[in-house]
Amino acid sequence: MTYKNILITKPSSLGDIVLALPALTALRKSFPEARISWLVRPEFALLLAHHPHLTEIIPFDRKLLGKAWYHPSAFGALIALVRQLRRRRFDAGFDFQGLFRTASLAWLSGAKKRFGPANARELATIFYTDKVPQDADSIHLVDFYLKMIGAAGAADLGVEFVLPHDPAAADSAAKLLAERGVTGGDYVVFVPGSAQRDKCWPIERFAILAEQISGEFGLPVVAVGTAAEADIVESLEEKAKIPIISLAGRTSLKELIALLRAARLVVSNDTGPGHIASALGTPLVLMFSWSNPARIAPYGRTECMVANEPYSRGTKIKSIDPQHDITAITVERVWQKAREQLGSSD
Repeated sequence: MTYKNILITKPSSLGDIVLALPALTALRKSFPEARISWLVRPEFALLLAHHPHLTEIIPFDRKLLGKAWYHPSAFGALIALVRQLRRRRFDAGFDFQGLFRTASLAWLSGAKKRFGPANARELATIFYTDKVPQDADSIHLVDFYLKMIGAAGAADLGVEFVLPHDPAAADSAAKLLAERGVTGGDYVVFVPGSAQRDKCWPIERFAILAEQISGEFGLPVVAVGTAAEADIVESLEEKAKIPIISLAGRTSLKELIALLRAARLVVSNDTGPGHIASALGTPLVLMFSWSNPARIAPYGRTECMVANEPYSRGTKIKSIDPQHDITAITVERVWQKAREQLGSSD
């Protein structure tokens, strides 16, 4: 079976979009002539911009469209989106989000075949023609997304993360660093924030780790995050006994990718930039708390992960076990991983 027009619905989040990238590349390899469109929230669209395996980005303004049931202009925007989707004449749709709103949009698009998770939430399964179960061999989302496209006939299911290099963004990121006295790739990036604060490793421990890295390796520490996470980075600056270079709220998504690509090491909570660093192959320490690491850990890079009981949580998305709280991860464990990634001779 072959397809001419394919729709991917995966509007968010940043890290989950990264985990869906191998499925995009596998679709392109399996259906080289197909038009592939991706429905994504505007704030994450830059991650997919100019991707060599993607034909089109379709913006999904969740904040606006969520008002469609009571706001006339939002309702008009929803109708316009549905018309745009139907004009594409999709013959296959893949709902990697697994929620009512994304599954219903796949249905409203008119796609003849609609593939989605058999365990999708919010009654999303009523919109699928093909429900794909998640089993022991596809706990990780990368494997599960590939299983979904395999159910549609995709044959080339190798795992490849493609994140295009943007020379202009790389130059801009290098300039940001140079203005703060950092040249080349001799720096470490910390990602101390997250949209979900209960995923955040205590900032005091980030401060201790920064001092240890500076003391042994002489590397400057660059802290990144959104503008909304600037307070976390400010707290790190206050608590650390070494200078912290704050770029919170000062980079575009493309510049952030460039910073992560060139770093000697990234230390991150379980959040979007950490998953980008994993996809780029950058040396990494990624910490997990209640999110199930077996589902979303750095794919094929177990040396980068710090988590308690990472492979004994089944297919559950979240844990409420206190031993999986982020505070259960000690500085010593993260420091050991950081030294290994930086190539300590000990």
